Amino acid sequence: MHDDDATPAGRDDTTGLLSAADIRELAERHGVRPTKTWGQNFVIDPNTVRKIVRLAGVGADDTVVEVGPGLGSLTLALLPAVAHLSVVEVDPNLVAQLPATVERFAPQHASKLNVVQADAMTVDSLEPAPTALVANLPYNVSVPVVLNFLEHFPSLQRVLVMVQLEVAQRLAAEPGSKVYGVPSVKAAWYADVRLADRVGRNVFWPAPNVDSGLVSLVRRDPPTTEATRAQVFACIDAAFAQRRKTLRAALAGWAGGADRAEAALVAAGIDPRTRGERLGIDEFAAIASAHAPATQD
Repeated sequence: MHDDDATPAGRDDTTGLLSAADIRELAERHGVRPTKTWGQNFVIDPNTVRKIVRLAGVGADDTVVEVGPGLGSLTLALLPAVAHLSVVEVDPNLVAQLPATVERFAPQHASKLNVVQADAMTVDSLEPAPTALVANLPYNVSVPVVLNFLEHFPSLQRVLVMVQLEVAQRLAAEPGSKVYGVPSVKAAWYADVRLADRVGRNVFWPAPNVDSGLVSLVRRDPPTTEATRAQVFACIDAAFAQRRKTLRAALAGWAGGADRAEAALVAAGIDPRTRGERLGIDEFAAIASAHAPATQD
């Protein structure tokens, strides 16, 4: 007999984590069928959730928020490591079953758990305020969720999320890279971003048709600028909406004319013939700052 077969549903009692057999048993018991609408792919590999917690660098002083806990794989890995865990889940069926799963597999940590039924894009307050976001995010909303939480929760110091590999590479891209774009620049407003690891398809059920990546974001101060974050982000959006054009042309609509765009670029020390994909967040902040006084006349 295999060691894993010595406990119900193939679970290793020394870990308190969900095995692939546990995941399928829980799904069947609660009538859960992964849905593409909510981008659900459940992690069935305990080593993967251990790795996520380790790379997140969270500890006994951290209050963590997890988005999209699913059947509880990552939740059960986080609970022993942190002071408090809030989970945000939109699926009412999953919300209903998660506390029972924690009571069954990790009863000694159940008091740390707070379950919030909500669309993550609508969440702008949590008690206690989270110090870290750790999540296996649905692919279809990963970038907006990360940016939304960084905007609304200044208490967040660290983010470690598993997303589609292409999205992970885009978030962590440097200026000049082929995949560098709006997500790369906006994430850099809030944090130092890097690709922390890659994850294969076989750790999920159902297996997605793409690989995944783990992205680490460590909070830092935004660039010094007289412009607001919204003004800087509007400049970024305009620059990449027509990324093949020079910034003088691409920013014309945003600035109120090509001449005003050129003036802001020159004032910021940027060659108007440059394309947006060559600039980092500091340069975009400088452009928006140079244009901001003109918009306030």
